[in-house]
Amino acid sequence: MAMEKRFVLLLAVLLALQSLVAATPGTATYYTEYTPSACYGYKNKGTMIAAASRRIYANGAACGRRYSVRCTGPTNAGVPHPCKGTSVVVTIVDLCPSPGCQATLDLSQEAFAAIADLNAGKIKIDYTQV
Repeated sequence: MAMEKRFVLLLAVLLALQSLVAATPGTATYYTEYTPSACYGYKNKGTMIAAASRRIYANGAACGRRYSVRCTGPTNAGVPHPCKGTSVVVTIVDLCPSPGCQATLDLSQEAFAAIADLNAGKIKIDYTQV
């Protein structure tokens, strides 16, 4: 029984490390108007949502994809320690259009607030598709 517990613990640690290795670095900002969205029009998809940069959005292929997002640090000197040490899972519902898009992922205000201080406005992130 003790051997099984050690194996399960080792497996959990390895899976956690794999998710850290597979994470992609980027930046995040936030927005507050959630509808209409490019993916779902006026359908309410909740508040744990995000708009993707053109690269991730891929002409709509990203609609409905879910990403785990974690704050890794500040992008400016305004808020030197914005991260809360948590992560959040968001669903892609919209396109963050160029040239106005200033981030890899434009999170809902609620999703951004779950991982960082809103006063930061823009943060460094790691994200992985889940």
